[in-house]
Amino acid sequence: MAAYLYDRLVTEDEYRQRIRRHRPSSLLPLIAAAAARYSTPERPQPWLESPSLKYTPWALADAARVSLAYGTEHLRSEATERDLLEILAAYSSLKEPTLHGTDEDPIRLRDFMMRLGGEQMPFQAPEFATLARAAALYLHTPFPAHRQPRCMVPGWDTEVFGCPLPDYVGTAQLLWGCALFNAGRFDPAIFDSSEGETFNRVVGRETVLRVVERHFATDVASVKAAEKRTTQNLARVAGGKAAQLRRFTYNPLLGRPAVTGFGPGLLCPSPQLVWRKATPPGIYHTGREHFGPDFLQETGYLFEEYVGRQLRLIPDADVLPEITYRVKRNELQSVDWIVVFDDLVLLVEVKSMMPTENARLGLELGVAETDSKLARAFRQVNATSSQIDQHHPAFAGIPTDRPRQALIVTLEPFPVANANLPHLDLPTADIPTTVVAAHELERLVTLTDTTPSSLLKRAADPQRSTWALNECLNGHEGARNPVLDQGWASYPWATGRLPTPGAT
Repeated sequence: MAAYLYDRLVTEDEYRQRIRRHRPSSLLPLIAAAAARYSTPERPQPWLESPSLKYTPWALADAARVSLAYGTEHLRSEATERDLLEILAAYSSLKEPTLHGTDEDPIRLRDFMMRLGGEQMPFQAPEFATLARAAALYLHTPFPAHRQPRCMVPGWDTEVFGCPLPDYVGTAQLLWGCALFNAGRFDPAIFDSSEGETFNRVVGRETVLRVVERHFATDVASVKAAEKRTTQNLARVAGGKAAQLRRFTYNPLLGRPAVTGFGPGLLCPSPQLVWRKATPPGIYHTGREHFGPDFLQETGYLFEEYVGRQLRLIPDADVLPEITYRVKRNELQSVDWIVVFDDLVLLVEVKSMMPTENARLGLELGVAETDSKLARAFRQVNATSSQIDQHHPAFAGIPTDRPRQALIVTLEPFPVANANLPHLDLPTADIPTTVVAAHELERLVTLTDTTPSSLLKRAADPQRSTWALNECLNGHEGARNPVLDQGWASYPWATGRLPTPGAT
């Protein structure tokens, strides 16, 4: 069986050569069809039903990347389904530097877990919530009144995407739907089909073709050039480990997931990467490329307000905004939000941070980058808690007769952020503090079978406090999140199913 094709470790070079046996024009359509087959939105993690559990979306996306970046049509064979299964088996046996350490380079569980999370977690994000968050954040969350936007002025989305944000997401949904139900393919000829007029009414043909060309389409030469830049950067930061870490680096298909030159229209070797272009991380990076760092800062302002919108969904809790206070001659700010329950005071600090490439690689530099960002949040929590303890007049309305905890909310998940693993210069929390991602907060505030304050008491448990909050949410019942529902309702395909043109 494929699970035992490699009863040993596989090197990066062997894996790459296994892929290079086959013409990309033969292998890539097989990868795209398999990725579409095992990414059905109606079922969670459908790849668990694949042969020998090898058809994971991250393995398929990497095999496509390698075939595009290193493959050749010259003197290569046709690929079969058996060949693809062997390639995926080789991927699952690739040598992992952390798990196979030496006396000079010992095993570090932290590094392994950071790589594993960076590789797999983005592919397991729920499509509805993640896509809905884009409009909920960028379209329906008002810009803070005390801030003056430089980028996010009316019409900013049309400037960046070439169309309003809803049409951009609608284009991604159409491309995604076509890829899922047509073995990874999108053919603009769908607009000339019997269903074409329906699609044209939802998102106009000219809009779709313009946005696809501007943001989604690429060719083999561009992928090869992007891969070359990535490997050069990796060699600088990772040295001799570069080969073993390559698969954890940026996949060029994440930025441009639809490839020309493989038959009619476009081939999407990894349909999951199509919809990810229209999620907050995708918009975050697209906006940064257009506007520069100002867009990232303004996303941070929006995200603070967005978290407040989510917190206000909690019944029977008072949600207070940031408090300005003075210490001697210094004017300071508290955490971004303070939530007062009958049995708990919750301090909430918001950071629109996402894992960097170095963090996804599990490098010491990545740990330092992550911890330095989280450290500012921990210090803010500790400072606010201290002022409450000292009965500073600005915090007179905050009860001191009940337990106090804190959440640090990030835009994207940070694997093992709460685990008892080595950190670099991360302050000790004065009160139980949990790092959570946006999707965890969105579930927490809609619980119906328990209260958020009851669930958060897990932070006092030495074992459960090291888990991701999502693990503690599993098994609990919740209502629909109206903030996300509003976001989804703004999209062209909101009232229907995922578009399935030409489905067979």
